Amino acid sequence: MTIAQNLNRIREQVEELAKGHPVLVLAVSKGQPPEKIREACQAGQKAFGESYVQEALQKQALLSDLALEWHFIGPLQSNKTTPVALHFDWVHGIDRIKIAERLSNARIQAGLPPLNACLQVNLSGESSKSGVTATEVTALAREVGKLVGIRLRGLMTLPEPTADAGLQRKRFAQLRMLKESLREQGIWLDTLSMGMSEDFASAVMEGSTIVRIGTALFGERQLKP
Repeated sequence: MTIAQNLNRIREQVEELAKGHPVLVLAVSKGQPPEKIREACQAGQKAFGESYVQEALQKQALLSDLALEWHFIGPLQSNKTTPVALHFDWVHGIDRIKIAERLSNARIQAGLPPLNACLQVNLSGESSKSGVTATEVTALAREVGKLVGIRLRGLMTLPEPTADAGLQRKRFAQLRMLKESLREQGIWLDTLSMGMSEDFASAVMEGSTIVRIGTALFGERQLKP
């Protein structure tokens, strides 16, 4: 199937599952050549997710003629915060106030509008994954919410891989309830970034507003980071 066919199929599935609530299909283009991004754009896709800064910057330069929205979805190190702040519209994985402060300062110094951001929550407790715990997220949200150069939009999670649809929905429901709890505490959030190629159906049914789709759209990755 072509990228356009895959995109249409995914969007139809998402729309059917969402039952009226808006969901952005974020095309995860890390590891994919610029030609595939251009092909997806021609099919109507505008939002793309990248995890490696240098790879992303090279693609952005080659695709500068397209009006694309760029999301940084990978782990973020302190020495990469400035290029991410200057060249991306969204960051999905903030889990430390230090990183948020550096992103905010870079946006302010460049005269750019606030950077859309999600806090990463580690619900499965895996030591190999970044993210704050559910008990830590409120304090981080309050601190990030004070930053002028950041617009805190919501929460993101990467639960453990599983084919158990019940466990998938449980994890995604936990994030949804966590967002609702923060809203009740006066922390305004409108975004749940959860669900990938293998589990986006469960995520959408639990209220995801951004699903990150890579291999189901593009096929296997072709570039090494």
